[in-house]
Amino acid sequence: MSLGGDVCVVTGACGFLGKRLVKLLLEEEKAAEIRLLDRDVPPHVLQSLEDCRGETILSVFEGDIRDGNFLRKALRGASTVFHTASLIDVTESVEYNEIYGVNVHGTQLLLEACIQENVAYFIYTSTMEVMGPNPRGEPIINGTEDTVYDTTLKFNYSKTKKEAEQRTLQANGEMLQNGGRLSTCALRPMYIYGDGCRFLLYHMGNGIRNKNVLFRTSVPEAHVNPVYVGNVAFAHLQAARILKDPQKRNIIGGKFYFISDDTPPMSYSDFNHALMSPLGFGIQDKLLLPLCIFYILCFLLEALCTILRPFVRIVPPMNRQLLTLLNTTFTFSYQKAKKDLGYVPRYSWEEARKHTTEWLASQLPMERAKIMSS
Repeated sequence: MSLGGDVCVVTGACGFLGKRLVKLLLEEEKAAEIRLLDRDVPPHVLQSLEDCRGETILSVFEGDIRDGNFLRKALRGASTVFHTASLIDVTESVEYNEIYGVNVHGTQLLLEACIQENVAYFIYTSTMEVMGPNPRGEPIINGTEDTVYDTTLKFNYSKTKKEAEQRTLQANGEMLQNGGRLSTCALRPMYIYGDGCRFLLYHMGNGIRNKNVLFRTSVPEAHVNPVYVGNVAFAHLQAARILKDPQKRNIIGGKFYFISDDTPPMSYSDFNHALMSPLGFGIQDKLLLPLCIFYILCFLLEALCTILRPFVRIVPPMNRQLLTLLNTTFTFSYQKAKKDLGYVPRYSWEEARKHTTEWLASQLPMERAKIMSS
């Protein structure tokens, strides 16, 4: 089912995934209009989309997702919402009220705006972190949507994404103002990488400072399966197509799907090395300290920051839950998404690695210059 002639809204349109999704919609669907909703839409973002825009109208809606009136205006006359916007935080550097306001309250207001403005289809970008790992670091290998797991969440990010996902799925079937029904689904991508990934730039910058040797923060046996941003964007498009199909929407409405691809499972640290080794980067052979000692140090650092918090807010670069995340085997299958959404990765591991490494190579001189001048 095509989105041709539709009016689509992409929240977080200037983000890592949002930009890729907008570009894909322009290239593959002849939508009447695509609305870029974000707090700030720089002119260069629109300029970068001109070559593939065709006859599609690109509209800019700058504002706060926590503003219900703004959302109603942005959604008026639209048919489909891709909700990719969120605050990502794994170091607990963002105040809870802020992250809850954007991730949960913003999603709730967006769902309410859909009902008020008769927007029929809503695709929510969730994350595999709503599943865990739990604080005990219990592993999942090739998990599915039916995997039973003791999901005890510690990160405010994970908790708020989980609640926003639940609200999205519960809204499936809600009656719209015009008597129609809202159809929703949620996608849970693995760690998303690719050209434009700021986390990869962060690790590359640290490697430059460490004389072209990447830091190891995860043990080699802690396998995860990252997913390429182009494949995640395609999964969103497929979800929208299925929701539009009256014969199929009941299959996926109110459900979530894990989105991975054929990127080989490996640890986060070894994954960074796989992408950056062609650029001359090595990697530490092992953790600087045994994992148990690392946990104790994180605990002491967290305790110290808690004591000091009434006087000064200090955010440690590593905490126990992040260390658990980095050192727990946590892999998931995309077979249900393949069956229900017709999702098959557009990009192979070889293509995804090539595109990502080439982009990192283009950024390397600027990163070196930035570090040299600091």
